[in-house]
Amino acid sequence: MSKKIGEIKEELKNTQIEQMQGFIDCYKDDERAGVQKLVEQAHKKMVKLQEEKERMYNLQSFEREYADYNFICGIDEVGRGPLAGPVVAGAVILPKDCDILYINDSKKLSAKKRDELYDEITQKAVSYAVGIVSPQRIDEINILQATYEAMREAIAKLDPQPDILLNDAVTIPKVDIKQVPIIKGDAKSMSIGAASIIAKVTRDRLMVEYGKIMPEYDFESNKGYGSAEHIAALKKYGPTPIHRKTFIKNFVSEE
Repeated sequence: MSKKIGEIKEELKNTQIEQMQGFIDCYKDDERAGVQKLVEQAHKKMVKLQEEKERMYNLQSFEREYADYNFICGIDEVGRGPLAGPVVAGAVILPKDCDILYINDSKKLSAKKRDELYDEITQKAVSYAVGIVSPQRIDEINILQATYEAMREAIAKLDPQPDILLNDAVTIPKVDIKQVPIIKGDAKSMSIGAASIIAKVTRDRLMVEYGKIMPEYDFESNKGYGSAEHIAALKKYGPTPIHRKTFIKNFVSEE
C-alpha cells in the first residue's frame, strides 16, 4: 500500500538536502499529482543548493587569488552611523576548505540567518575576534579613527596572526600585515562577509542588552540608529552614557 501524500510531505520536510536525490528517485514514478508536486519541490531545493554553492565559489575569488598566504583574514565593521553604542569590528580567518553556505553582506541577511551563521562561523573558523570601541572614545578621536582602532584591536586578538588582510574598502593605518582593500567587500569576499556577520551580531546583541537597561530608547529595535522614535526619546529623556555626544548635537543642547 502506497504512502499517503501527507506522510510523503512530512518525509520531504525531514529530508536533509544531501538525501534529496534519494527522495526524488523514490517518488518520481508515483503518478499522483500531489506526489509529483512534492518531487518538484525537492528538485527546486536541489537546484537552489547548487546555485548557492556556485555563488559561494564566486565569493571565494579573492581567497583563491591570495591562496599562497596561509592565514587570510577578512575584516569588517558595523556601527559607524548610529547615535548610540560602540563601533564594532570583526576579524575572521576561515579554513581554506571552508564549506559554509549563505554568507553575505550581513545587512542582506535576516537576523535569524545571521545568528545561525554566527554560530557556524565561530565553530568552523581557524580564528575570529572582535574589537569594540566605546562611544566616549568615538567622541574623543572621531568615528573613522575609532573604526581603525576597533579593527586593530580585532586583528591583535587573532591566534594565529593573519598573513594577509582582506578589508571592506579601507586601508587600516599602523598595521604591518599586507592589506587588500575591496570596495563592497562584504558582498564580494567570503572572509569579509563572515567578519561583517560576526561584527553585526556582536553589536546587535550588545544593543539589545542596553535596551533592557534603558527601555525608553528602543535600542532593541533601532540598535542605536537615529529612528524617529529614538530621536523623540532623546529629546524627551536626554542622552544616556552610551550616546555619542558628537553625533547628537543637532538633537540635544549642550548642558
